[in-house]
Amino acid sequence: MKQKDSASVRSELAFVITRVFDAPRDLVYKAWTEAERLTHWWGPKGYTMEFCKLDLRPGGVFHFGLRAPDGGDMWGKWVFREVQAPERLVFVSSFSDEECHTVRAPFSLDWPLETLSTVTFTEYEGKTTITMRAAPLNATEEQRRTFESMFQSMQNGWTGTLDQLAGFLAKA
Repeated sequence: MKQKDSASVRSELAFVITRVFDAPRDLVYKAWTEAERLTHWWGPKGYTMEFCKLDLRPGGVFHFGLRAPDGGDMWGKWVFREVQAPERLVFVSSFSDEECHTVRAPFSLDWPLETLSTVTFTEYEGKTTITMRAAPLNATEEQRRTFESMFQSMQNGWTGTLDQLAGFLAKA
């Protein structure tokens, strides 16, 4: 068996976050896949969703615009590759402009243009575990290193976003 060199291993690292929600899988899945529900929780803590367009199908796009507490705007999009209700979503995530064109991240020129994200939803005794895995797609080695260097920041950001989802689900 051939041993992988460190560069190959490093290029395969992915950001992974898992969270258990006190809600049935069907409800958690709908919170991720229905525009009306997404507007209540999606995005970093403190941001509000100002624009949301969702076409939930392979090849379809979730395009969104968020307003920061300081008034700045941030745009993003997901292009769905797989939609397997209520078990799994696979999508390519990127920053975008208002017209849905892929753009560089506002915080780093070395951030990958696209990441491949897989979200799984599993239910056990009325609670739902989501696991989200994201990895750079078609990225340079420098972009992969930048992505990996941001894992702690991503952990903090996703924790805030998922806290908002938990709050939304508690009210649903």
